[in-house]
Amino acid sequence: MAKAYWVSAYRAVNDADKLAAYAKLAGPAIAAGGGRFLARGMPAEVYEHGLAQRTVLIEFDSVEHAKAVHDSPDYQAALAALGDGVERDLRIVEGV
Repeated sequence: MAKAYWVSAYRAVNDADKLAAYAKLAGPAIAAGGGRFLARGMPAEVYEHGLAQRTVLIEFDSVEHAKAVHDSPDYQAALAALGDGVERDLRIVEGV
């Protein structure tokens, strides 16, 4: 079974307090579901049409695990706390 990765690119942070509330809830929810944070922060460098946006990369054992964590009550509570605090693009990508 191929690993899976959450890739989140933060286009805009509208409310740092909401982002902090989200992080406080999301981190434990993701870890409890087996997610492993591989990278988070601003890019060290961007090329081609890349954007200098906060990016988070989280590894899961499978796409099913990643989806289950996203849909879990604990992560949904984190999303509720986040609300409109950020504009981001979150994708689940299967590893090769």
